[in-house]
Amino acid sequence: MDFETFTAPAPDPAPDAPRLPLLTVAEAREAVSYLQLLESLDLTPRGEAAGRLAGDLAMRLPAEG
Repeated sequence: MDFETFTAPAPDPAPDAPRLPLLTVAEAREAVSYLQLLESLDLTPRGEAAGRLAGDLAMRLPAEG
């Protein structure tokens, strides 16, 4: 990387603006279920990694109520 031409990213134009989630809770739960399905279908280390990721993501979701 040429440090002489590097420019810093522009500052956030509205730091006080509310941030929207990248995914809704429903979309995140659906992603977890797809990762769990991938784990069950893929017996390689990739499937195992998908299962670990599903577990990590599921722990971050709010409890169903």
